[in-house]
Amino acid sequence: MSSPAASARPETYNYTVVRQFAVMTVVWGVVGMLVGVVIAAQLTWPALNLDVPWLSYGRLRPLHTNAVIFAFGGSALFATAYYVVQRTCQTRLFGGPLAAFTFWGWQLVIVAAAVSLPLGYTQGKEYAELEWPIDILITLVWVAYAIVFFGTIVRRKVPHIYVANWFYGAFILTVAVLHIVNGAVIPVSAFKSYSVYAGVQDAMIQWWYAHNAVGFFLTAGFLGMMYYFVPKQAERPIYSYRLSVVHFWALIFTYMWAGPHHLHYTALPDWTQSIGMVFSLILLAPSWGGMINGIMTLSGAWHKLRTDPILKFLVVSLSFYGMSTFEGPMMSIKTVNALSHYTDWTIGHVHSGALGWVGMISIGSIYYLLPRLYGRREMHSTRLIEAHFWIATIGIVLYIAAMWIAGVMQGLMWRATNSDGTLTYSFVESVKATFPYYVIRLGGGLLYLGGMILMLYNMVMTIRAGQPEDAPIPALAAHA
Repeated sequence: MSSPAASARPETYNYTVVRQFAVMTVVWGVVGMLVGVVIAAQLTWPALNLDVPWLSYGRLRPLHTNAVIFAFGGSALFATAYYVVQRTCQTRLFGGPLAAFTFWGWQLVIVAAAVSLPLGYTQGKEYAELEWPIDILITLVWVAYAIVFFGTIVRRKVPHIYVANWFYGAFILTVAVLHIVNGAVIPVSAFKSYSVYAGVQDAMIQWWYAHNAVGFFLTAGFLGMMYYFVPKQAERPIYSYRLSVVHFWALIFTYMWAGPHHLHYTALPDWTQSIGMVFSLILLAPSWGGMINGIMTLSGAWHKLRTDPILKFLVVSLSFYGMSTFEGPMMSIKTVNALSHYTDWTIGHVHSGALGWVGMISIGSIYYLLPRLYGRREMHSTRLIEAHFWIATIGIVLYIAAMWIAGVMQGLMWRATNSDGTLTYSFVESVKATFPYYVIRLGGGLLYLGGMILMLYNMVMTIRAGQPEDAPIPALAAHA
Protein backbone atom coordinates (compact mmCIF):
# COMPACT_ATOMS: atom_id res chain seq x y z
CA MET A 1 0.00 0.00 0.00
CA SER A 2 1.44 3.38 -1.04
CA SER A 3 2.18 6.04 1.57
CA PRO A 4 0.22 9.33 1.64
CA ALA A 5 3.37 11.17 0.54
CA ALA A 6 3.74 8.88 -2.45
CA SER A 7 0.09 9.22 -3.46
CA ALA A 8 0.37 13.01 -3.20
CA ARG A 9 3.40 13.10 -5.48
CA PRO A 10 2.32 14.68 -8.79
CA GLU A 11 2.34 12.53 -11.92
CA THR A 12 5.19 13.35 -14.27
CA TYR A 13 5.69 13.25 -18.04
CA ASN A 14 7.67 10.33 -19.45
CA TYR A 15 10.88 12.10 -20.41
CA THR A 16 13.02 8.96 -20.25
CA VAL A 17 12.31 7.91 -23.83
CA VAL A 18 12.53 11.55 -24.99
CA ARG A 19 16.00 11.81 -23.43
CA GLN A 20 17.12 8.58 -25.07
CA PHE A 21 16.01 9.62 -28.55
CA ALA A 22 17.34 13.19 -28.11
CA VAL A 23 20.82 11.94 -27.20
CA MET A 24 20.87 9.42 -30.06
CA THR A 25 19.76 12.13 -32.50
CA VAL A 26 23.07 13.91 -31.89
CA VAL A 27 25.13 10.69 -31.90
CA TRP A 28 23.63 9.43 -35.16
CA GLY A 29 23.90 12.92 -36.62
CA VAL A 30 27.68 12.78 -36.17
CA VAL A 31 27.84 9.23 -37.59
CA GLY A 32 25.62 10.00 -40.60
CA MET A 33 27.47 13.21 -41.50
CA LEU A 34 30.83 11.44 -41.10
CA VAL A 35 29.83 8.76 -43.62
CA GLY A 36 28.62 11.57 -45.92
CA VAL A 37 32.03 13.24 -45.74
CA VAL A 38 33.76 9.93 -46.52
CA ILE A 39 31.69 9.31 -49.66
CA ALA A 40 32.08 12.95 -50.76
CA ALA A 41 35.84 12.39 -50.54
CA GLN A 42 35.49 9.13 -52.52
CA LEU A 43 33.62 10.96 -55.29
CA THR A 44 36.39 13.57 -55.38
CA TRP A 45 39.28 11.10 -55.24
CA PRO A 46 38.01 7.62 -56.29
CA ALA A 47 41.22 5.97 -55.02
CA LEU A 48 39.78 6.46 -51.51
CA ASN A 49 37.43 3.53 -52.24
CA LEU A 50 40.63 1.53 -51.38
CA ASP A 51 39.42 -1.43 -53.47
CA VAL A 52 37.59 -2.69 -50.36
CA PRO A 53 34.04 -3.69 -51.39
CA TRP A 54 32.31 -2.92 -48.09
CA LEU A 55 34.00 0.51 -47.86
CA SER A 56 33.21 1.49 -51.45
CA TYR A 57 30.95 4.37 -52.44
CA GLY A 58 28.26 1.98 -53.71
CA ARG A 59 27.95 0.37 -50.26
CA LEU A 60 28.46 3.46 -48.09
CA ARG A 61 26.11 5.78 -49.99
CA PRO A 62 22.91 3.97 -48.90
CA LEU A 63 24.39 3.73 -45.40
CA HIS A 64 24.76 7.53 -45.41
CA THR A 65 21.19 8.19 -46.57
CA ASN A 66 19.73 5.71 -44.07
CA ALA A 67 21.85 7.07 -41.22
CA VAL A 68 20.93 10.69 -41.87
CA ILE A 69 17.25 10.15 -42.67
CA PHE A 70 16.21 7.31 -40.38
CA ALA A 71 18.84 7.37 -37.61
CA PHE A 72 19.38 11.13 -37.19
CA GLY A 73 16.05 12.41 -38.56
CA GLY A 74 14.03 9.48 -37.22
CA SER A 75 15.42 9.82 -33.69
CA ALA A 76 14.65 13.56 -33.77
CA LEU A 77 11.07 12.81 -34.84
CA PHE A 78 10.55 10.22 -32.10
CA ALA A 79 12.05 12.53 -29.44
CA THR A 80 10.06 15.61 -30.40
CA ALA A 81 6.79 13.78 -31.14
CA TYR A 82 6.87 12.11 -27.71
CA TYR A 83 7.67 15.43 -26.01
CA VAL A 84 5.14 17.53 -27.93
CA VAL A 85 2.22 15.07 -27.65
CA GLN A 86 2.66 14.85 -23.87
CA ARG A 87 2.98 18.59 -23.34
CA THR A 88 0.09 19.58 -25.61
CA CYS A 89 -2.21 16.81 -24.36
CA GLN A 90 -1.10 17.28 -20.73
CA THR A 91 -0.91 13.59 -20.03
CA ARG A 92 1.78 10.94 -19.68
CA LEU A 93 2.71 8.86 -22.72
CA PHE A 94 0.33 5.98 -23.34
CA GLY A 95 1.61 2.43 -23.39
CA GLY A 96 4.50 2.59 -20.92
CA PRO A 97 6.80 -0.26 -22.04
CA LEU A 98 5.78 0.22 -25.69
CA ALA A 99 7.59 3.58 -25.74
CA ALA A 100 10.76 1.88 -24.49
CA PHE A 101 10.32 -0.80 -27.17
CA THR A 102 10.19 1.86 -29.90
CA PHE A 103 13.55 3.22 -28.73
CA TRP A 104 15.42 -0.07 -28.49
CA GLY A 105 13.69 -1.47 -31.59
CA TRP A 106 14.61 1.61 -33.65
CA GLN A 107 18.23 1.46 -32.50
CA LEU A 108 18.30 -2.23 -33.49
CA VAL A 109 16.99 -1.29 -36.96
CA ILE A 110 19.78 1.29 -37.32
CA VAL A 111 22.50 -1.15 -36.22
CA ALA A 112 21.12 -3.83 -38.58
CA ALA A 113 21.27 -1.29 -41.42
CA ALA A 114 24.84 -0.33 -40.49
CA VAL A 115 25.86 -4.00 -40.72
CA SER A 116 23.82 -5.21 -43.70
CA LEU A 117 24.29 -2.31 -46.15
CA PRO A 118 28.13 -2.36 -46.22
CA LEU A 119 27.92 -6.15 -46.66
CA GLY A 120 25.86 -5.58 -49.81
CA TYR A 121 22.46 -6.83 -48.62
CA THR A 122 20.01 -4.49 -50.34
CA GLN A 123 16.72 -4.35 -52.20
CA GLY A 124 18.22 -1.66 -54.43
CA LYS A 125 15.36 0.78 -53.81
CA GLU A 126 16.01 4.40 -52.88
CA TYR A 127 15.37 4.95 -49.12
CA ALA A 128 14.02 1.37 -48.95
CA GLU A 129 17.24 -0.62 -49.30
CA LEU A 130 16.88 -2.70 -46.13
CA GLU A 131 16.04 -6.36 -46.61
CA TRP A 132 12.83 -8.02 -45.50
CA PRO A 133 13.73 -9.17 -41.93
CA ILE A 134 14.67 -5.58 -41.03
CA ASP A 135 11.53 -4.32 -42.78
CA ILE A 136 9.44 -6.52 -40.49
CA LEU A 137 11.17 -5.07 -37.42
CA ILE A 138 10.54 -1.54 -38.75
CA THR A 139 6.83 -2.41 -39.08
CA LEU A 140 6.62 -3.69 -35.50
CA VAL A 141 8.35 -0.58 -34.13
CA TRP A 142 6.14 1.69 -36.21
CA VAL A 143 2.93 0.03 -35.04
CA ALA A 144 4.09 0.48 -31.44
CA TYR A 145 4.92 4.13 -32.19
CA ALA A 146 1.40 4.70 -33.56
CA ILE A 147 -0.19 3.04 -30.51
CA VAL A 148 1.83 5.19 -28.11
CA PHE A 149 1.23 8.43 -30.02
CA PHE A 150 -2.48 8.06 -30.78
CA GLY A 151 -3.14 6.43 -27.40
CA THR A 152 -1.71 9.55 -25.76
CA ILE A 153 -4.01 11.76 -27.85
CA VAL A 154 -7.05 9.65 -26.90
CA ARG A 155 -6.31 10.08 -23.18
CA ARG A 156 -5.55 13.83 -23.44
CA LYS A 157 -6.80 16.15 -20.72
CA VAL A 158 -7.56 19.04 -23.06
CA PRO A 159 -10.30 18.96 -25.72
CA HIS A 160 -8.23 20.56 -28.47
CA ILE A 161 -5.68 18.66 -30.59
CA TYR A 162 -2.88 21.11 -31.36
CA VAL A 163 -1.88 21.35 -35.02
CA ALA A 164 1.64 19.95 -34.44
CA ASN A 165 0.01 16.66 -33.46
CA TRP A 166 -1.96 16.61 -36.73
CA PHE A 167 1.31 16.77 -38.65
CA TYR A 168 2.97 14.11 -36.49
CA GLY A 169 -0.11 11.89 -36.81
CA ALA A 170 -0.25 12.25 -40.62
CA PHE A 171 3.46 11.44 -40.81
CA ILE A 172 3.06 8.28 -38.70
CA LEU A 173 0.02 6.95 -40.59
CA THR A 174 1.31 7.75 -44.09
CA VAL A 175 4.78 6.33 -43.52
CA ALA A 176 3.14 3.10 -42.33
CA VAL A 177 1.15 2.80 -45.56
CA LEU A 178 4.15 3.71 -47.73
CA HIS A 179 6.43 1.21 -46.01
CA ILE A 180 3.99 -1.70 -46.18
CA VAL A 181 2.94 -1.17 -49.83
CA ASN A 182 6.44 -0.53 -51.22
CA GLY A 183 7.93 -3.22 -48.98
CA ALA A 184 5.72 -6.01 -50.37
CA VAL A 185 8.30 -8.62 -51.43
CA ILE A 186 8.76 -12.34 -51.93
CA PRO A 187 11.63 -13.61 -49.74
CA VAL A 188 13.88 -16.17 -51.42
CA SER A 189 16.41 -16.49 -48.57
CA ALA A 190 17.18 -15.01 -45.18
CA PHE A 191 18.85 -11.99 -46.79
CA LYS A 192 17.30 -11.70 -50.23
CA SER A 193 13.87 -10.87 -51.60
CA TYR A 194 12.23 -9.68 -54.81
CA SER A 195 9.52 -7.05 -55.23
CA VAL A 196 5.99 -8.28 -55.96
CA TYR A 197 5.78 -5.51 -58.57
CA ALA A 198 7.49 -5.60 -61.95
CA GLY A 199 8.87 -3.19 -64.51
CA VAL A 200 7.56 0.34 -64.62
CA GLN A 201 4.88 -0.46 -62.01
CA ASP A 202 7.68 -1.24 -59.57
CA ALA A 203 9.34 2.09 -60.43
CA MET A 204 6.08 4.00 -59.97
CA ILE A 205 5.35 2.38 -56.59
CA GLN A 206 8.96 3.00 -55.52
CA TRP A 207 8.86 6.72 -56.33
CA TRP A 208 5.38 7.08 -54.85
CA TYR A 209 7.04 5.75 -51.70
CA ALA A 210 10.32 7.65 -52.01
CA HIS A 211 8.89 11.09 -52.75
CA ASN A 212 6.37 10.70 -49.95
CA ALA A 213 9.19 9.60 -47.66
CA VAL A 214 10.43 13.12 -48.42
CA GLY A 215 6.92 14.54 -48.11
CA PHE A 216 5.91 12.87 -44.87
CA PHE A 217 8.99 11.51 -43.09
CA LEU A 218 11.15 14.54 -43.99
CA THR A 219 8.47 17.24 -44.17
CA ALA A 220 5.21 16.60 -42.29
CA GLY A 221 6.92 15.29 -39.14
CA PHE A 222 9.37 18.20 -39.08
CA LEU A 223 6.53 20.67 -39.64
CA GLY A 224 5.16 19.23 -36.39
CA MET A 225 8.43 20.38 -34.81
CA MET A 226 8.12 23.79 -36.44
CA TYR A 227 4.58 24.39 -35.17
CA TYR A 228 5.64 23.67 -31.59
CA PHE A 229 9.24 24.80 -31.17
CA VAL A 230 9.19 28.04 -33.21
CA PRO A 231 6.35 29.58 -31.13
CA LYS A 232 7.89 28.25 -27.90
CA GLN A 233 11.39 29.60 -28.58
CA ALA A 234 10.07 32.91 -29.94
CA GLU A 235 7.58 33.12 -27.05
CA ARG A 236 4.92 34.19 -29.53
CA PRO A 237 1.68 32.46 -30.63
CA ILE A 238 1.66 30.92 -34.10
CA TYR A 239 0.99 33.69 -36.63
CA SER A 240 -2.23 32.18 -38.02
CA TYR A 241 -3.88 29.09 -36.60
CA ARG A 242 -6.38 29.08 -39.48
CA LEU A 243 -3.49 29.07 -41.98
CA SER A 244 -1.89 26.16 -40.13
CA VAL A 245 -5.04 24.05 -40.60
CA VAL A 246 -5.30 24.98 -44.30
CA HIS A 247 -1.58 24.24 -44.64
CA PHE A 248 -2.08 20.77 -43.11
CA TRP A 249 -4.96 19.61 -45.30
CA ALA A 250 -3.60 21.11 -48.53
CA LEU A 251 -0.14 19.66 -47.96
CA ILE A 252 -1.12 16.09 -47.12
CA PHE A 253 -3.56 15.87 -50.03
CA THR A 254 -1.22 17.31 -52.64
CA TYR A 255 2.02 15.59 -51.66
CA MET A 256 0.64 12.10 -52.30
CA TRP A 257 0.53 12.62 -56.08
CA ALA A 258 3.91 14.22 -56.81
CA GLY A 259 6.07 11.06 -57.06
CA PRO A 260 5.94 10.54 -60.86
CA HIS A 261 8.06 13.66 -61.41
CA HIS A 262 11.06 11.43 -60.60
CA LEU A 263 10.30 9.40 -63.72
CA HIS A 264 10.18 12.02 -66.47
CA TYR A 265 11.35 10.72 -69.85
CA THR A 266 11.08 7.07 -68.78
CA ALA A 267 8.75 4.21 -69.69
CA LEU A 268 6.11 5.60 -67.30
CA PRO A 269 3.06 6.76 -69.33
CA ASP A 270 3.30 10.42 -70.27
CA TRP A 271 -0.02 11.31 -68.66
CA THR A 272 1.24 9.95 -65.32
CA GLN A 273 4.39 12.02 -65.60
CA SER A 274 2.29 15.12 -66.34
CA ILE A 275 0.02 14.55 -63.33
CA GLY A 276 3.08 14.28 -61.12
CA MET A 277 4.37 17.57 -62.54
CA VAL A 278 1.05 19.40 -62.06
CA PHE A 279 0.65 18.30 -58.45
CA SER A 280 4.28 19.22 -57.76
CA LEU A 281 3.59 22.76 -59.00
CA ILE A 282 0.41 23.00 -56.90
CA LEU A 283 2.48 21.87 -53.90
CA LEU A 284 4.28 25.21 -53.89
CA ALA A 285 1.22 26.95 -52.38
CA PRO A 286 0.74 24.92 -49.17
CA SER A 287 4.51 24.64 -48.67
CA TRP A 288 5.03 28.37 -48.79
CA GLY A 289 1.91 28.88 -46.67
CA GLY A 290 3.58 26.87 -43.90
CA MET A 291 6.89 28.67 -44.34
CA ILE A 292 5.23 32.09 -44.15
CA ASN A 293 3.23 31.01 -41.09
CA GLY A 294 6.41 29.97 -39.29
CA ILE A 295 8.45 33.04 -40.18
CA MET A 296 5.60 35.50 -39.45
CA THR A 297 5.33 33.98 -35.97
CA LEU A 298 8.37 36.14 -35.19
CA SER A 299 6.34 39.33 -35.73
CA GLY A 300 7.18 41.46 -32.71
CA ALA A 301 10.06 39.17 -31.74
CA TRP A 302 12.60 39.70 -34.53
CA HIS A 303 15.02 41.35 -32.09
CA LYS A 304 15.47 37.98 -30.36
CA LEU A 305 17.42 36.70 -33.36
CA ARG A 306 20.33 38.91 -32.29
CA THR A 307 20.90 37.02 -29.07
CA ASP A 308 19.16 33.63 -29.47
CA PRO A 309 21.13 31.15 -31.61
CA ILE A 310 18.50 28.41 -31.13
CA LEU A 311 15.92 30.69 -32.74
CA LYS A 312 18.40 31.31 -35.57
CA PHE A 313 18.49 27.58 -36.30
CA LEU A 314 14.70 27.38 -36.33
CA VAL A 315 14.11 30.44 -38.51
CA VAL A 316 16.89 29.72 -41.02
CA SER A 317 15.52 26.17 -41.35
CA LEU A 318 12.25 27.72 -42.53
CA SER A 319 14.13 29.78 -45.11
CA PHE A 320 15.70 26.61 -46.49
CA TYR A 321 12.29 24.93 -46.40
CA GLY A 322 10.86 27.73 -48.52
CA MET A 323 13.78 27.60 -50.95
CA SER A 324 13.68 23.80 -51.32
CA THR A 325 9.92 23.73 -51.84
CA PHE A 326 10.25 26.35 -54.58
CA GLU A 327 13.14 24.55 -56.26
CA GLY A 328 11.44 21.12 -56.20
CA PRO A 329 8.33 22.16 -58.17
CA MET A 330 10.51 24.08 -60.65
CA MET A 331 12.67 20.97 -61.23
CA SER A 332 9.53 18.89 -61.80
CA ILE A 333 8.68 20.91 -64.94
CA LYS A 334 9.58 18.65 -67.85
CA THR A 335 11.70 21.17 -69.75
CA VAL A 336 13.70 22.02 -66.59
CA ASN A 337 13.95 18.34 -65.70
CA ALA A 338 15.42 17.60 -69.12
CA LEU A 339 18.43 19.66 -68.01
CA SER A 340 18.57 18.72 -64.30
CA HIS A 341 17.82 14.98 -64.38
CA TYR A 342 20.74 12.75 -63.37
CA THR A 343 22.92 15.77 -62.57
CA ASP A 344 24.33 17.12 -59.31
CA TRP A 345 21.66 19.83 -59.35
CA THR A 346 19.36 17.17 -57.87
CA ILE A 347 21.97 16.47 -55.17
CA GLY A 348 22.09 20.18 -54.33
CA HIS A 349 18.29 20.31 -54.10
CA VAL A 350 18.13 17.26 -51.82
CA HIS A 351 20.77 18.64 -49.47
CA SER A 352 19.27 22.12 -49.26
CA GLY A 353 16.23 20.33 -47.86
CA ALA A 354 18.08 17.70 -45.83
CA LEU A 355 20.82 19.85 -44.28
CA GLY A 356 19.05 23.21 -44.40
CA TRP A 357 15.49 22.28 -43.45
CA VAL A 358 15.58 18.89 -41.71
CA GLY A 359 19.01 19.31 -40.13
CA MET A 360 18.56 22.87 -38.86
CA ILE A 361 15.03 22.38 -37.46
CA SER A 362 16.15 19.16 -35.73
CA ILE A 363 19.25 20.77 -34.26
CA GLY A 364 17.29 23.77 -33.00
CA SER A 365 14.59 21.55 -31.47
CA ILE A 366 17.11 19.30 -29.72
CA TYR A 367 18.97 22.34 -28.34
CA TYR A 368 15.60 23.47 -26.94
CA LEU A 369 14.90 20.06 -25.38
CA LEU A 370 18.21 19.03 -23.81
CA PRO A 371 18.34 21.58 -20.94
CA ARG A 372 14.71 20.88 -20.07
CA LEU A 373 15.31 17.13 -20.02
CA TYR A 374 18.32 17.44 -17.71
CA GLY A 375 17.15 20.10 -15.25
CA ARG A 376 19.22 22.94 -16.69
CA ARG A 377 18.22 26.50 -17.55
CA GLU A 378 20.21 26.41 -20.78
CA MET A 379 22.83 24.47 -22.70
CA HIS A 380 26.42 24.30 -21.39
CA SER A 381 27.59 26.96 -23.86
CA THR A 382 25.46 29.41 -25.82
CA ARG A 383 28.59 30.59 -27.65
CA LEU A 384 29.13 27.07 -28.99
CA ILE A 385 25.53 27.04 -30.28
CA GLU A 386 26.23 30.35 -32.03
CA ALA A 387 29.43 28.92 -33.54
CA HIS A 388 27.55 25.77 -34.59
CA PHE A 389 24.93 27.88 -36.37
CA TRP A 390 27.43 29.84 -38.46
CA ILE A 391 29.63 26.84 -39.27
CA ALA A 392 26.59 24.80 -40.37
CA THR A 393 25.07 27.63 -42.40
CA ILE A 394 28.32 28.35 -44.27
CA GLY A 395 28.76 24.61 -44.85
CA ILE A 396 25.28 24.27 -46.38
CA VAL A 397 25.73 27.28 -48.67
CA LEU A 398 29.08 25.97 -49.94
CA TYR A 399 27.60 22.52 -50.49
CA ILE A 400 24.45 23.46 -52.38
CA ALA A 401 26.01 26.29 -54.43
CA ALA A 402 28.76 23.92 -55.62
CA MET A 403 26.19 21.29 -56.58
CA TRP A 404 23.93 23.78 -58.36
CA ILE A 405 26.81 25.03 -60.51
CA ALA A 406 28.14 21.53 -61.17
CA GLY A 407 24.67 20.23 -62.03
CA VAL A 408 23.75 22.96 -64.53
CA MET A 409 27.19 22.63 -66.09
CA GLN A 410 26.78 18.85 -66.43
CA GLY A 411 23.33 19.21 -68.00
CA LEU A 412 24.61 21.74 -70.53
CA MET A 413 27.72 19.70 -71.38
CA TRP A 414 25.74 16.49 -71.88
CA ARG A 415 23.31 18.11 -74.33
CA ALA A 416 25.89 20.16 -76.29
CA THR A 417 26.31 18.99 -79.91
CA ASN A 418 28.50 19.93 -82.83
CA SER A 419 27.13 21.04 -86.21
CA ASP A 420 27.38 17.45 -87.48
CA GLY A 421 25.27 16.15 -84.59
CA THR A 422 28.09 14.56 -82.58
CA LEU A 423 28.53 15.28 -78.88
CA THR A 424 30.76 18.25 -78.11
CA TYR A 425 32.01 16.75 -74.85
CA SER A 426 32.71 13.20 -73.78
CA PHE A 427 31.26 12.07 -70.46
CA VAL A 428 34.70 11.94 -68.87
CA GLU A 429 35.23 15.62 -69.74
CA SER A 430 32.11 16.51 -67.73
CA VAL A 431 33.45 14.46 -64.82
CA LYS A 432 36.78 16.29 -64.97
CA ALA A 433 35.04 19.67 -65.09
CA THR A 434 33.11 18.94 -61.88
CA PHE A 435 36.24 18.19 -59.82
CA PRO A 436 36.65 21.63 -58.18
CA TYR A 437 32.97 21.68 -57.21
CA TYR A 438 33.34 18.26 -55.59
CA VAL A 439 36.21 19.64 -53.51
CA ILE A 440 34.00 22.55 -52.41
CA ARG A 441 31.16 20.12 -51.63
CA LEU A 442 33.56 18.13 -49.44
CA GLY A 443 34.56 21.32 -47.64
CA GLY A 444 30.93 22.20 -46.98
CA GLY A 445 30.28 18.70 -45.64
CA LEU A 446 33.31 18.93 -43.34
CA LEU A 447 31.99 22.19 -41.91
CA TYR A 448 28.55 20.68 -41.26
CA LEU A 449 30.17 17.65 -39.60
CA GLY A 450 32.30 19.99 -37.50
CA GLY A 451 29.16 21.71 -36.27
CA MET A 452 27.63 18.36 -35.25
CA ILE A 453 30.79 17.50 -33.28
CA LEU A 454 30.48 20.84 -31.44
CA MET A 455 26.87 19.92 -30.64
CA LEU A 456 27.93 16.52 -29.32
CA TYR A 457 30.47 18.15 -26.99
CA ASN A 458 27.93 20.75 -25.83
CA MET A 459 25.38 18.01 -25.16
CA VAL A 460 27.82 15.88 -23.14
CA MET A 461 28.83 18.85 -20.99
CA THR A 462 25.17 19.81 -20.43
CA ILE A 463 24.29 16.27 -19.35
CA ARG A 464 27.31 16.10 -17.02
CA ALA A 465 26.28 19.34 -15.29
CA GLY A 466 22.62 18.36 -14.94
CA GLN A 467 20.59 15.33 -14.05
CA PRO A 468 17.58 13.64 -15.64
CA GLU A 469 14.40 15.44 -14.66
CA ASP A 470 10.76 14.68 -15.48
CA ALA A 471 8.41 17.66 -15.34
CA PRO A 472 5.16 17.30 -13.36
CA ILE A 473 1.90 17.21 -15.27
CA PRO A 474 -0.28 20.26 -14.43
CA ALA A 475 -3.37 19.42 -12.38
CA LEU A 476 -5.47 21.74 -14.55
CA ALA A 477 -5.26 22.32 -18.29
CA ALA A 478 -2.85 25.14 -19.04
CA HIS A 479 -0.63 26.31 -21.87
CA ALA A 480 1.99 23.64 -22.67
